[in-house]
Amino acid sequence: MNHPFRKKWGQNFLVDNNLLKKIVRTINPKSDNSILEIGPGEGALSEKILPIVKEMVGVEIDPLLIEKLKIHDKLKDLIIIKGDVLLYEIDKLPISNPVRVIGNIPYNITTPIIFWLIEQLDYWDDAFLMVQKEVANRLVAQTSTKAYGKLTVVVGAYLDIKSKFIIPPDVFIPKPRVDSAFIHLTKKLKPLIEDKNYITFNKIVSTAFNQRRKMLKNSMKSWDISDQIIQTIDFTRRPETLSIKEFASLIE
Repeated sequence: MNHPFRKKWGQNFLVDNNLLKKIVRTINPKSDNSILEIGPGEGALSEKILPIVKEMVGVEIDPLLIEKLKIHDKLKDLIIIKGDVLLYEIDKLPISNPVRVIGNIPYNITTPIIFWLIEQLDYWDDAFLMVQKEVANRLVAQTSTKAYGKLTVVVGAYLDIKSKFIIPPDVFIPKPRVDSAFIHLTKKLKPLIEDKNYITFNKIVSTAFNQRRKMLKNSMKSWDISDQIIQTIDFTRRPETLSIKEFASLIE
């Protein structure tokens, strides 16, 4: 591999063939699947999945990698889109939806990509992402733990997340400084928050966790929470003790 790694794009390529096979088994692609891959890189995962599925789009930001993908013998049927995936809408991509999303994504845009998925719930079925282990821990955190916070609550109102396995740095080139986790995102049958309340919910959760050591009655002073809700949820509690459902109940 002689690619000039771009730090600004957070490039870390998977080079362990056994791990790539494990990832494919975990994704379990089917012949009728439409796959959206975020950042296919040099196509190491793409070449294993493309022959199995109906169609596949790869969105890649690095023009040098796009040139490599275009001449890759096993990727002639891969639809390659140049650019930043966050600037695209899934239903505007040249692939039928709902798609299944996969990606060894740059760790510095993990949170934006997850929120990008939340904003497009109608257009995907599930997603498998490689993320920093610390972020995975926050996504699956339990109440009253240090990792439990805004990310856990806001994402958990819409998605169910499972951490499938942990991956050490030495299977990547270049090696990241942290452990990674392969996670599976699925949509809740019914989101706990309606679309129209998404921004308000985000702000309420942010307000609470910005002062996570304070009781809710102090940190939430700026919000006009009804007496009925205050009677249901003890506002002498700290935010990390509230479940995701309890946070959702703060929205009337």
